[in-house]
Amino acid sequence: MWRAQVITLYPEMFPGPLGHSLAGRALADGRWALETVQLRDFATDRHRSVDDTPAGGGPGMVLKADVLAGAIDFARARLDAPVIALTPRGPRITQSRVRQLAEGSGVTLLCGRFEGFDERIFAGRAIEPLSVGDIILSGGEPGAILLLDACIRLLSGVMGAASSGDEESFESGLLEYPHYTRPAVWEGHAIPEVLTSGDHGKIRAWRQRRALEDTRLWRPDLVGPPSGVSNPPPRGKGTEE
Repeated sequence: MWRAQVITLYPEMFPGPLGHSLAGRALADGRWALETVQLRDFATDRHRSVDDTPAGGGPGMVLKADVLAGAIDFARARLDAPVIALTPRGPRITQSRVRQLAEGSGVTLLCGRFEGFDERIFAGRAIEPLSVGDIILSGGEPGAILLLDACIRLLSGVMGAASSGDEESFESGLLEYPHYTRPAVWEGHAIPEVLTSGDHGKIRAWRQRRALEDTRLWRPDLVGPPSGVSNPPPRGKGTEE
């Protein structure tokens, strides 16, 4: 069974959305397990303090290294798996890293709050920092839910077919090709004729081409512009072929 641990000040936030849909059914079926660790349980003073003012002054509070270490050591004794801190100071999560985590025994996620972590925790413990994107959240819990959902859907038996996710965005390094469904014409916009042709070779070629074109248009950082073109032109409206 794939196991997840979340170190947090707000264990009541879990499973949250992970208790529904694919992840929720997989949790109920025993395909993965979830445990929370209350960070405050590892406070060492009578006030159960988990944070303190930043050295050098400034606004906000910082999660204390000794409290974090106690929680991490406890979690690591229960589960031999990567410990990941959700922090904007880490590299952005990638699908390849998600797949690596899903293929392992599980993961322990450390959720930050306030101004973040005492930086010494990264020197004192083996922790991998990861970011969910260039945004600011109130805490690491939403990021933990995002990362867990990305991993859980890849676990054996969670999706209806083993190949269901093979053509998803980022699995091949590209965005996924666009999708259409009935009605055949909606508000004057028709489904591209190739998709209704029944010619699977042409459909496959069209999807590969559109995946590359859309990636160059919307996420050029993934592939770079085509040779000799600095920026791809915007795609116009109308029926595609």
